Amino acid sequence: MYTLLKKPMLFFLVLLPFTLLAQAPETANDPAKESQSEKPIRVGLIGCDTHGMWFGPQMQKHDPLLFSLPLPMDQPSKYSWQHGGNHYYFYTNYGNPTHMTAPFVEGFEIVKVWDRDRDAAELAAKIFNSSPEVCESFEQVSDDVDLVFIPDCNGDGHDHLKLATPGLKKGVPTFVDKPFAHRMADVVALLKLAEENDAPIMSLSIIQTLQETQEFANRLVELNEVHFGTIQGGGTSRAGLIHTICYAIAIYGPGVESVRALKSPNHTSIHLDWGSQPNRPVKGVMINCDIGRTWHGSMHMSAFGPGGRGAVHNQGVGDWDYPRGSAEIIRLIKKMVETGKSEGPVNQMIEAVAIADAAEAAMKAGTTEPFQIVKPFPEITIKK
Repeated sequence: MYTLLKKPMLFFLVLLPFTLLAQAPETANDPAKESQSEKPIRVGLIGCDTHGMWFGPQMQKHDPLLFSLPLPMDQPSKYSWQHGGNHYYFYTNYGNPTHMTAPFVEGFEIVKVWDRDRDAAELAAKIFNSSPEVCESFEQVSDDVDLVFIPDCNGDGHDHLKLATPGLKKGVPTFVDKPFAHRMADVVALLKLAEENDAPIMSLSIIQTLQETQEFANRLVELNEVHFGTIQGGGTSRAGLIHTICYAIAIYGPGVESVRALKSPNHTSIHLDWGSQPNRPVKGVMINCDIGRTWHGSMHMSAFGPGGRGAVHNQGVGDWDYPRGSAEIIRLIKKMVETGKSEGPVNQMIEAVAIADAAEAAMKAGTTEPFQIVKPFPEITIKK
């Protein structure tokens, strides 16, 4: 048998190098191209709050065991991740706390971190395998990086213009967590800085990129036309309210005309009105903000109309779902750095800030009179 196979085997060995050469990638003979394709996007993280350590571990390899309990439970923590809050949703394999079940997006390296609480920044640096530099100031974070990432879990965005300015002036692509800013004037200033320095900029809510959001929007055809909608949850603070406003725009479309607020000692509701625009909820959408503590930060959506069974409901989206939304945001950010153009539904976020401004004014007024949305507001040209 060996004698019969000997010649064919020799023939195969002669052809093997040519076969491998033909199958090799086109970068194999070009070390510059190969190293360029494998070069990670260097990230400067301005903020190590719960969102910083939510997005961060989805783009940077890290120590899962240290991430599971960064600080002993008997030590006070500034952020919930320091007592394992984020690990809980990223490592759901009951028998293996080192097996990450949340999506991970390759191609990034966190090289610099900063936080107002230096202890939090130093602890975050220990968790990341990249051993990032802990910067003395947020201005230093944008030096020699490919991306500035500004996370914000519970803030109102009042400092986003300040934090983003140094990087934008250096022409560094920048992602600003929700809300884009606390006021539309700051959003305009951010967009102007980005344009003047040829630095792409983005801001998104996890809600906007969740598959469940699009699936709910696709179900509206069951109603023939939408008469009314409700969103449950989110709270009245800008950090939570912006999520629900983005939710409404992503589902029902842009073009909200006015906002009303209904306040009581225990509850606040915000009504969004699209006026007489076609293909929008005829009776508007009510955001029921203060519904009590929700199941793992979940928000619920319902739509009502004359078709189907008269209503469409979702089962709620919450912390178990949000890692998929944040991973999609990271993928869009990667495209932004690669193309030099904004990606995703950023214009929805810009409109959401204008709506949130009107909602805040309505809540302060304490009346049910409509507050008009100040228009026009700027738009970003999205890469197609």
